[in-house]
Amino acid sequence: MPSLLGVAAGFGSVEPGASPRSVTPGRQRWDVKLVLGRPRTAEILAAALRRIPGITEAQANPVTGGVLVRHDARLRAADVGRIVRRVVSRVAEDPTGAGRQAPARPASASAPQTGRGPVVRPVLAVGGGVAAGVALIKGSALGRQLVAVGGVAVATAVVLRKAWHRTVAASRDAAGPGTERHPLLEIVGPHRRRLHRAATLSVACQAAEVALGTFLGWTGLVLIKGEAAPLVSLGLTTASAQLWGLAGLVAAACAAVAGLSYASNVQWRRLGQDIEHDWRGRTYRHVQHLELGHLEGERTSRVAGTLTNDVGQLGAFFAGPANDVLQLGTSLALLVPAFLLLAPQIAWIAFLPIPVIAWLSLHHQDKAAAGYAAAGERRARLGSQVINSLEAGATVKSFCTEDYEAERIDGLSEEVQESSRQTDRSTIRHAETVRACTTASMAGTLLIGGRAVLNGTLRFEVFSPLIGLPQMLLMRMSRLGGIADQYQRTLASYDRVQRLRALPVEADGGDGTLDPAEVRGEIVLDGVTFAYPGRPATLEDLSLTIPAGQVTALVGATGSGKTTIAKLLMRFQDVESGRVLLDGQDVRDLRRYDLRHAIGFVAQDPFLFDGSIADNIRYGSFGAPDEAVVQAAAMAEAHTFIATLPDGYDTLIGERGAALSGGQRQRIALARAILKDSPVVILDEATSAVDNETEAAIQRTLRSFAADRTMVVIAHRLSTVRHVDRIYVMDKGGIIAEQGTHDELLAQHGLYASLWQLQAGELAA
Repeated sequence: MPSLLGVAAGFGSVEPGASPRSVTPGRQRWDVKLVLGRPRTAEILAAALRRIPGITEAQANPVTGGVLVRHDARLRAADVGRIVRRVVSRVAEDPTGAGRQAPARPASASAPQTGRGPVVRPVLAVGGGVAAGVALIKGSALGRQLVAVGGVAVATAVVLRKAWHRTVAASRDAAGPGTERHPLLEIVGPHRRRLHRAATLSVACQAAEVALGTFLGWTGLVLIKGEAAPLVSLGLTTASAQLWGLAGLVAAACAAVAGLSYASNVQWRRLGQDIEHDWRGRTYRHVQHLELGHLEGERTSRVAGTLTNDVGQLGAFFAGPANDVLQLGTSLALLVPAFLLLAPQIAWIAFLPIPVIAWLSLHHQDKAAAGYAAAGERRARLGSQVINSLEAGATVKSFCTEDYEAERIDGLSEEVQESSRQTDRSTIRHAETVRACTTASMAGTLLIGGRAVLNGTLRFEVFSPLIGLPQMLLMRMSRLGGIADQYQRTLASYDRVQRLRALPVEADGGDGTLDPAEVRGEIVLDGVTFAYPGRPATLEDLSLTIPAGQVTALVGATGSGKTTIAKLLMRFQDVESGRVLLDGQDVRDLRRYDLRHAIGFVAQDPFLFDGSIADNIRYGSFGAPDEAVVQAAAMAEAHTFIATLPDGYDTLIGERGAALSGGQRQRIALARAILKDSPVVILDEATSAVDNETEAAIQRTLRSFAADRTMVVIAHRLSTVRHVDRIYVMDKGGIIAEQGTHDELLAQHGLYASLWQLQAGELAA
């Protein structure tokens, strides 16, 4: 679009606070510090990007500072990056959006935060009804206290409603339009039944705890005044009878608390385990079906961290902190009405810390969000570097860079440590502030309640049992700092999991079916053009034919597109233009499963799993008998060295086959492809790490294996392809420079002959 850069040019200078996280065709992710903790700025930035021609979608997340941009595939990645930076710079200059049309806001997010939303109205209605009833019963002298209590209730409701809607808005920014539920509801997913069961047990447990506190208060009343009036109505008139009765009630309440606490904790922990298992299974299944380009573009350690640490955090929140929140809410639901009815004089001071603590928790959440996101990113970089350094052990030692790698890890670890220190300071400061508020409330309740008892406006019989109950609530609220910390960690983990789940999976393909037993194996590339993101075209208008039932070789310079042809045939990548045909059918019209089932593939860097040699050969052909495994190993010239191992085919080879040499790994991977017995086989440098004698033996056995099947051999060593049926010589830019048999190509005295002379030291005849 010729006008695109002109439109972007009006957005000012480059903003250094925007850095790309990932760039793939049609989609880019950016880290933009400007939007961290600024929901309004995030909305303005996303709206400004969406108005630019060629950008089809833009989302900005104020929790993580992430910005997702989807754009027309015809736009160059560099142009889109320039646009993003300029738009960020313009928004930084005018963060309020003055002079620009305000972005449209969803109905749920546009309502003013006045405390009159659907969440607050029931709270106000109940609180107002109770307050009015008490005013009628007690008289107007309590008006000021009731107004104070009502103010506490309204303030709490407004703060909680604001927190809820801001979290939903952040979740919608991360997961995309249509996400209107709170992340915690999304996390629970199909496990609502166990959640309800655990919640019911927790509510019952908390009710039993309140009853236990009441009974203990009555016990103190009996010891001080000789009786507890509520027990007289039960027929317990003497102090001794009341004490024995209270002993029985306390014992029953203790047993109920212990039993219900055990049952509820078991249910909450099982809920956490179910959530963790469910999310890990679904997310890992999604990762397994990602497009290969996206999977290769993500750090392995980042993906692994998401599947382990972040998914584990989702379950951990429900296994512990969620139970604490519910018990706190139950305590409020039981104690607030009790105080309003029995002791409204001290209700306002008893519950005054609640809106203050709620506001402090919300404020802490906003400040901590960016810290947790930054800490998570730095941990991912640290984990990636640790894994890379360990896997490159031989390279590190050969270049004597052990100290350099140790210093690099120290530097990354210090960054993680500093991020953790910042978040820890904020968390501890919040927790201690909450503790100070609860302590002040306890002292205020005792002081004001004691004065009310002394001046006769509050009966001691009422004050004594109630005095201990708010303290139970406030002591539980003192743990809100840790709960808020875990809550924010959970939201950050949820965002990273959702980011991974948002990556596109491979489309299954068309409706065409492919029966491997009927595949002849003719492969045709018809005018194929392909380029990797941000690079020149690897193949450009390439056409070639690989006949069925023959062995065809692709040779040529590095980067000429040989391996790319194999990826296009396997549909690891799709062509930009042209067609790849298998037996006359476009591979894009075939189901990927059927296509890949019909093709055996040995990559130039074969991967072996941690397990036995037999398991690795049998991988993908899990039901193959031992005899077939041995036969495949023999054809790959692997049986001889396997037989010399102490445990033979049961030998464990470690991660990535670390216990084997490069040539041994290649032969096991070749045996795996032979055992698959596909009608089409692609060998990408499958014998590059073996010696000449072993290579010659493998070639002899492969001649019998290649009978009645199509084999494509990609090689740099021309001795590997000397006896194949046809050779395509590829040159830079993905063009076919020459084709023919080995002898025909030597007779042409062209590129192939020159390569042969360099490798073999023989002049063409």
